[in-house]
Amino acid sequence: MQKTESSTRSKQQQVFCGATDEKILVVKKNILFAYQVINGLKPVDFDCYQKLIQKHKKFLWRSKVEQDPNYKQIIPYLVFSHDKKFFVMRRKNNASETRLQSKFSLGIGGHIKKEDITRTNIMGWAEREFKEEVSYQGSYAIKPLGILNDESDAVGQVHTGFVFLLEGTSGNIKVRNEHKEGMLVTLDECTNLYNQMENWSKIVVRHLREQL
Repeated sequence: MQKTESSTRSKQQQVFCGATDEKILVVKKNILFAYQVINGLKPVDFDCYQKLIQKHKKFLWRSKVEQDPNYKQIIPYLVFSHDKKFFVMRRKNNASETRLQSKFSLGIGGHIKKEDITRTNIMGWAEREFKEEVSYQGSYAIKPLGILNDESDAVGQVHTGFVFLLEGTSGNIKVRNEHKEGMLVTLDECTNLYNQMENWSKIVVRHLREQL
């Protein structure tokens, strides 16, 4: 009896990271970086990349693209600050992304699904992710920092971050996700946590130290 796509997908859903598989936003790597190769965190024209993503975006199963460096998963990566402190999250040892378990992260955000795109720009997607990931009471201003790309490990090879700095008027912020915990720390304290951070956060910390 021939297997249907749904039955095959059902099996994949059961084994992928211990969670349900999903289709996420990706762009071919050679298209995303056709005009310039980015290593680290670099300021760019976000409007240009927005148009490129809108034109070439695809929604593919995460279980497939996690192992395919030909595609880049587009990740809004939002850094929250208040009163010269930064919100740092720690992924617990039961987090679904096993490669980042117990790591500290400055980035609030995640994968983009088709139903998430209710606004027309990356900044809007980032704000949506922020409201989904954390509980925050207060207002804020948001500005782009740049594109973050790091090919030094398996996680970075299949993800590219669009990084924003969100400056809040309140320190009343906490993580919604039960697999994470969070706290506000100074930039010096970020430096003390540096060796326990995921690679993207290390790059952001270096950038912040240069800029602030």
